[in-house]
Amino acid sequence: MFSLSDAYNRQINYLRLSVTDRCNFRCLYCLPPEGVPWRPHAEILRFEEIATVVRAAAALGISKVRLTGGEPLVRAGIVDLVAMLAAIPGIDDLSMTTNGALLARHAADLKRAGLRRVNVSLDTLDAGRFQRITRLGSLADVLAGIAAAQEAGLLPVKLNTVAVRGFNDDELVALAARTIGEDWHVRFIEVMPVGGGSGQQARAGGACQDVDTPNVLLATAEHSPEAGFIAVAEIKARIEAALGALTPARPTVGNGPARYYRLAGARGTIGFISPVSEHFCDQCNRLRLTADGHLRPCLLADGELDLRTPLRQGASQADLQALLRQAIQAKPQGHRLAEQVRPQVRAMSQIGG
Repeated sequence: MFSLSDAYNRQINYLRLSVTDRCNFRCLYCLPPEGVPWRPHAEILRFEEIATVVRAAAALGISKVRLTGGEPLVRAGIVDLVAMLAAIPGIDDLSMTTNGALLARHAADLKRAGLRRVNVSLDTLDAGRFQRITRLGSLADVLAGIAAAQEAGLLPVKLNTVAVRGFNDDELVALAARTIGEDWHVRFIEVMPVGGGSGQQARAGGACQDVDTPNVLLATAEHSPEAGFIAVAEIKARIEAALGALTPARPTVGNGPARYYRLAGARGTIGFISPVSEHFCDQCNRLRLTADGHLRPCLLADGELDLRTPLRQGASQADLQALLRQAIQAKPQGHRLAEQVRPQVRAMSQIGG
């Protein structure tokens, strides 16, 4: 087993896989009511191709894989893909990011197939607000999915909330309070501007270390990323003022950028992810593979490397590993949001966060 390092001596051991650009929601911040044109099926990597890439990556030292989308649970046969990836030697942490709507239906099968845990995007606990945001979504379905994941043992279930002033900041304390009596692990993420490309409006996403696609708010005149920004220091202060002191806690699992705390007597934890106020690019340990087979070294930079074409031309494992190394060496030292440099080629829904 080798150890992969980039040009800045960051160890790269984490691969995020977008398995589809399709979604069963039409969130205000992500899609128009009719949806957007999706890529033809032939352009999307087949399960066997995904597994081939993961085998090559695992042999180089990638040990963590996360399945993303779009919404990964809308892809037919997703449980079969989980089983294929879980069987690859060297992959010791296989997880998924989901909007949770279909999780109650699949949680037990995903666990049996080898999935370890899930992250669920949850920006509000208000059913009416949730329906307005998602257009097609039901908060009850998502809450049922969270409960099913817990029952199936997909633990810890992490709930990702992008905090946006004037949008959901009136619910931050209520979300934090849910960690007291329930085994909820809520992470608050600073809003971050991400260009949608092709003339699309800017979107505000969460942390590049652990952003999850559904947690993206459409930037309107009323809710621009800049106007909606809340630093984690303010979020933490609000929670402590309402619920009491937060005590540092060890991460439940993983080595991501979140700093974890616990309220007195709480079953769950509260995490804070600060890509803007205290960015953590120097800790970035990941590479991304888009649903159409392009390696993306950085979420917030447009550079990509085509992997699908070599795959379909019969590339060997050594060939794929050379491309993986090339992508890793192309990782920039950090994002350039402070210089107003934002990705433009793809929207967040096409990258998988």
